Amino acid sequence: MVVVSSPKVAKELFQKYDHVYTSKLVPDSARAFDHHKFSVIWLPANSKWRNLRKLCKEQLFSSERLNASQGLRQEKVQQLCNYVHGFCINGEAVDIREAAFTTIVNVVSNTFFSADFGHYESNSSQELKEIISAVLGIIAKPNLSDYFLVLRAIDPQGIRRQIKFYFRKLLQIFDEIISQRLKEREKSLAYCRRNDLLEVLLDLTQLRKTEWSIEDAKHLLLDLFIAAFDTTTSTVEWAMAELLRNPEKMEKAKTEIREVIGHRKLIQESDISALPYLLAIVKETFRLYPPVSIMSRHYEADIEIDQYIVPKNAVVLVNLWAIGRDSSVWSNPDSFVPERFLDSEIDVKGHHFELLPFSTGRRICVGMPLAERMLHLILASLIHNFDWKLEDGMKPEEMDMREKLGITMQKAVHLKAIPIKATM
Repeated sequence: MVVVSSPKVAKELFQKYDHVYTSKLVPDSARAFDHHKFSVIWLPANSKWRNLRKLCKEQLFSSERLNASQGLRQEKVQQLCNYVHGFCINGEAVDIREAAFTTIVNVVSNTFFSADFGHYESNSSQELKEIISAVLGIIAKPNLSDYFLVLRAIDPQGIRRQIKFYFRKLLQIFDEIISQRLKEREKSLAYCRRNDLLEVLLDLTQLRKTEWSIEDAKHLLLDLFIAAFDTTTSTVEWAMAELLRNPEKMEKAKTEIREVIGHRKLIQESDISALPYLLAIVKETFRLYPPVSIMSRHYEADIEIDQYIVPKNAVVLVNLWAIGRDSSVWSNPDSFVPERFLDSEIDVKGHHFELLPFSTGRRICVGMPLAERMLHLILASLIHNFDWKLEDGMKPEEMDMREKLGITMQKAVHLKAIPIKATM
């Protein structure tokens, strides 16, 4: 195992050897229900993987499709603001993570299925959150079966069995929705098509029966569901936590938004590009708290990195957390300073190796375009529509900012804050 903790070495690794990198080292947990044979995350770079990437890029996360669905995201963020407004009236604290999670659940479930999966006042989104959190927590556990392959047959820690339990729950949800949609498509002559991913996937099963199946569709949905929620939710929570801990940064962001938005309550996605300080806040949050703190790579040939030979079949880990806090790259690396990005060309699209929250190269996150839109819209709306204070008279410097490491980097203690209706 080789660990890379410098952007210079990471750049050499990714730019020079991206074509040599053929697959990730598939953990035993990803083999539940043969998920690794369908997964855009775990498949090697073969024709099936390329077709899945193309489908995601062209049918789900293209600019045209995202522009067409921006009204949906606007509606869900407005529902979030209405929910938070109820806490304003009662003077109660909002659990930022739970509120953001429910919003993101509904954006994603409507994008995929034209249906809400979460409700702010019920346990439905909590149950889904528990399933996804359990999956991520189990995958993050060190598994003896990944180091001693002979043990895979007996699964000594029960990790694959646990994952299978939660995968089954999600796949059953997808089964029910797909079956219902197929019945509607077959029986109704006046069937009204939905503008969602499921419609596209079912069309593909009819047009390309030899290369695309319902099973392919379910496993793609499984990938996208697991990847979408926790990473975006944790980034919203970390950004709000840092802004509450640095009130002058919060005020600066609020002022910028008001200068651009004026007295409008609703922020449009088209407004985001005119908010450089907001964009800098998100980049700085990614630097300090990368959603996935470590990227793994597996090369099936010897490679040379920084004059060292890395033997084939070695696991190469790129430590994004360490790169984001490298004092030779960043001044005051442990401080939250969005201003560092105001006059910087660094972006998060995989071109700058100091900041790789969505990975880079051929394996860059397929959901990045949607994640960026959701993140900025939710954060801007929470900043613009409300003033915030910590509960129980807590001072900003007293906030608990401990991290809980796993597949994603979460805040160990949920952020709770009291919203106050902002004066426009």
